[in-house]
Amino acid sequence: MNLSMKWLADFTDVSDVDIKEYCDRMTDTGSKVEGYTALGDDIENVVVGKILKIEKHPDSDHLQICQISTGDAERQIVTGAQNIFEGAIIPVAVPVAKLPGGVVIKPGKLRGVESDGMLCSIGELALTTHDMPGADENGIFIMNSIVSESDIGKDAKEVLMLSDKSVEFEITSNRPDCLSVIGLARETAVSFGRELNIPTPTVKEGSGDISEYISVDVEDAELCPRYSARVIKNVKIEPSPLWLRMRLRASGVRPINNIVDITNYVMLEYGQPMHAFDYAMLEGKKIVVRRAAEGESFKSLDDTDHILNANTLVIADEKKAVALAGVMGGANSEIKDSTTTVVFESANFLGSSVRLAAKAQGMRTESSGRFEKGLDPENTMAALNRACELVNLLGAGEVVGGCIDVYKNKKAANTVKFDAAQINAFLGTDICEEKMLEILSSLGCTVENGVLTAPSYRADIENMNDIAEEIARIYGYNNIPSTPFKCEVKAGMLTPKQAYKARLHNVLCSLGISQSVTFSFVSPKTLDTINLPEDAPERRQVVITNPLGEDTSVMRTTLIPSVLGVLARNNNYHSDSVALYELGHIYIPNEDVNELPAEPLRLTFAFYGKGDFYTLKGMVEAILSDAGIARYRFASEPNNPVFHPGRCANIIARGFETVGTIGQIHPKVAANYGFDGPVYLADIDFEKLFSFSNFDKHYKALPKYPPVNRDFAFVCDKDTESGAIEDVIRKAAGKLVEDVKLFDTYVGERLGEGKKSLAFRVTLRAADHTLTEEESEKTSAKIVASVEKQLGITLRG
Repeated sequence: MNLSMKWLADFTDVSDVDIKEYCDRMTDTGSKVEGYTALGDDIENVVVGKILKIEKHPDSDHLQICQISTGDAERQIVTGAQNIFEGAIIPVAVPVAKLPGGVVIKPGKLRGVESDGMLCSIGELALTTHDMPGADENGIFIMNSIVSESDIGKDAKEVLMLSDKSVEFEITSNRPDCLSVIGLARETAVSFGRELNIPTPTVKEGSGDISEYISVDVEDAELCPRYSARVIKNVKIEPSPLWLRMRLRASGVRPINNIVDITNYVMLEYGQPMHAFDYAMLEGKKIVVRRAAEGESFKSLDDTDHILNANTLVIADEKKAVALAGVMGGANSEIKDSTTTVVFESANFLGSSVRLAAKAQGMRTESSGRFEKGLDPENTMAALNRACELVNLLGAGEVVGGCIDVYKNKKAANTVKFDAAQINAFLGTDICEEKMLEILSSLGCTVENGVLTAPSYRADIENMNDIAEEIARIYGYNNIPSTPFKCEVKAGMLTPKQAYKARLHNVLCSLGISQSVTFSFVSPKTLDTINLPEDAPERRQVVITNPLGEDTSVMRTTLIPSVLGVLARNNNYHSDSVALYELGHIYIPNEDVNELPAEPLRLTFAFYGKGDFYTLKGMVEAILSDAGIARYRFASEPNNPVFHPGRCANIIARGFETVGTIGQIHPKVAANYGFDGPVYLADIDFEKLFSFSNFDKHYKALPKYPPVNRDFAFVCDKDTESGAIEDVIRKAAGKLVEDVKLFDTYVGERLGEGKKSLAFRVTLRAADHTLTEEESEKTSAKIVASVEKQLGITLRG
């Protein structure tokens, strides 16, 4: 919203306030100022002059020598303009003059003839033919129709009303009342403690009665709570007077003609959008406010064709739509130079309806931008009467007697309980009740019997918090003392899960693995690159409704493609060895589509060129050890399609829980990512890793008694896992077992086809005594018996 300070002066006087101080104070009280523009400041030493005499230039066919009167002096100026004449009143740039765009005018010579200044065109003053209708775009600005002889010698920017201050406000969506000069005048008066004067429009009515011209039928009072109309006859379409055009220009609105300018002027002044219909184009002497028929066609003022839906509210005559309610008028009823009778519309429309209609048609106008925020229905008649008052003032036509005002469901004023003590407690202030009432009264609110009634234009005041905000912003936020919190403030800390995440990052970095971060939305084709079958559960993904593209159309269900993709990129850069990890969320769809997906954390890391399977296994063991997970094993996994079938293992903890999978990437998968060598990867469920972690450390004294070592060599099938034998040994030995280590693996003809020998060293120790030979032998026998019974494995002979 651009506010002309000269326009503001019609309602409240702040002429003694510096513009910067004004902007700061208005921002402090809640009307945020984006900046201001000093209109006309880029024009200096341009005065109103009169051409006394014109002579041909002796050395040029197109130049003319003019004798110019600038009031107190005469000067000679050479010009090439052909539209000038003796007696013409024109703007004269008197050296040294400054013009928009940084142009500086100095004395000079043209073809040997002295030229003391320059005659200006509208373009050189940064004006257009909309600002100055009738002016020659390609010639000197002839001002005879808008200035008089008495203006000669005066500052042209003052005579042309170009000098003003335009303040740009950023109005929040809850304050549509401030999208008007009057609304900002109210805020200005309260902010500076000045008197506010909003005159009541006075309309001089002519002959006739509106009922003879038009009737109004509002079919949908919910979408159109109020519709007001007046008729103007004997209309004379012509340019608006200079003062009105310049106020529109200062507000960023292009002048068009007197009738259209009046509706725009009232919209800016009152914040109430209006529309003018050519009465001759309305069939049936009737206005109907109705919903459009499904598929109904409509051509707007900008000559765009629209197909409407049944939710769009239109203004129609007896046969056709003539306007999109609150958005834009129709080309079939626009004001033309031949228009002689006009219907002024001032209505209130449901904001959400206007917004949806504007969005559906791809249109957003000054009108729709105001309506969609929710306007005051009590404002329609005041704005309508102001428009008619301007018609009288401009001599633009004759106002027909009477008006139409359809207001079926009058909106009740907002009322809120007022409690000064509660407001002070909420704000942390000690403002007396009298001061609060004074502030509220200045804002147009009334308080009776402990109940505040908000003015109709303040629909945003709905509860105690809103009242407190109004009091605080006018009282001054800077005047509210700073107070310490009245509660115990504890230092922030990480949750156990957050702390372990940070710890895990450090562990991974200490292992020489660098972190990578990738997008959570991926292409569904990434699962093809890791060899997942069509029925893999990972292929059930969350589909994004409005994706940026096919490559980012689903949410990932595994981190493996993301990590391999980054690893492959580094491989393409010819990096000899790279290790990367990502600790991020995956997204598992819920069976109920209305529920949000699960978002578990997953840890995936991979490397190439810096080790083998056992390097990977050692890294995982370091992670498990740091997490305090003592009991785990690695179980062969030949059926995971992502990994090499003979070089893949599941991480088993707590006896049977699978925490993750490690191994060499399947050669086909590696080839899909452009690798020509082995790639090793671990994919770990962070949620289980965290839940199994144990960071409680207990002191354990060094053993006082010696250990007993027993070696066992078992003959088993080649596919038997050493971990399975180790689990049985530990269970059989019970509390006496201190350590179990596999120290030898042997395969030979003596053992038989498909057999191997696994040798374990078992360390036994008692905490309170030296083990006897009998205890050692008994435990050893129990180990052998348990392995044979549970696994069918015998000692090697």
